[in-house]
Amino acid sequence: MKIALFSDIHANLPALEAFFVDVETHNPDAIYCLGDLVGYNIWSNEVIHEIRKRNIPTIAGNYDFGIGRASDDCGCAYKTDEEKANGAISISFTNESVGEKERSYLRTLPAHIKVEFQLNSDKLNLLLVHGSPRKINEYLFEDREEKSMIRIMEQADADIMCFGHTHKPYHRILNSMKEGQNYYRHAVNIGSVGKPKDGNSQGGYVMLTLNDNSSILDKDSIHIEFIRFDYDVEKAAKAVEDSPLPNAYAESLRNGI
Repeated sequence: MKIALFSDIHANLPALEAFFVDVETHNPDAIYCLGDLVGYNIWSNEVIHEIRKRNIPTIAGNYDFGIGRASDDCGCAYKTDEEKANGAISISFTNESVGEKERSYLRTLPAHIKVEFQLNSDKLNLLLVHGSPRKINEYLFEDREEKSMIRIMEQADADIMCFGHTHKPYHRILNSMKEGQNYYRHAVNIGSVGKPKDGNSQGGYVMLTLNDNSSILDKDSIHIEFIRFDYDVEKAAKAVEDSPLPNAYAESLRNGI
C-alpha cells in the first residue's frame, strides 16, 4: 500500500495544484492531509475547497484551529518581535478573508487520525498528527532527544508517527525493546507543500509504502520516500506582495526558509 502524506499548504494554491499533479504520477492508494491549510498567503478559501472536493481525510493544524475559532492566536512560535508583528498581520488578514462555511469546516477537523494495520499477525499503528500527539503546536524537530521521542510515541501507541508543523522533513528510526526483541518505531516529519523551511523552495511531501511483509521488527520493511516538486513560486510570492501580507513571506517562499 502506498500512502501519500502532505501538510502545511498555508494558502499556497499554486503549490497545492502542482502537488495534486505530481502525486497522481505516483498512483497512491490513499492520501491524507496533516493540516495547516490556511495562513501566510491569499488563497485560504480556495485551498480548503480543493481539499474538500477531493474528500481527502484531513486533520487540523494549529493555524486551522485558530482560524476555525476566529482567534487572533495561531499557536505559532515566533522568535523575534518582527516575526510576531508579521504573524499578527497574517492571522488578521486570514480571519478577514476566510468564509463562514470554510471556517466551520476548519472548526470540525479532527486532531488526530490513527490507522491500524494487521500484518503478519502483528498490529502496526500509523498515527497522523500535526505537531505532536500531545499538543497541536508542539514542535518535534529532528534533534529531539531520542528518549523523549520514543516516550511520546509509546504513550500514543504509535509505531509510525507522521507529522508536520516544523516544515522541515526528516525520518528517524527509533530502536526500543518489546518482549526481548528489537522493535522499531518510525518518526516522520513530512515537510511542507506550500511553505518549506529547509532551504529548498520546492514543495514537499512523503510517500509511505507498506507491504504484506511490513513489520515493526524489520526496520527496512517500512519505506519512506521524500518527494519534492516544482511549482510557480514567483506566482505565490507575487500574490503576497500584492496583498496586505508582509513581503517577508514572499521572500521566504523564494528562498525556502
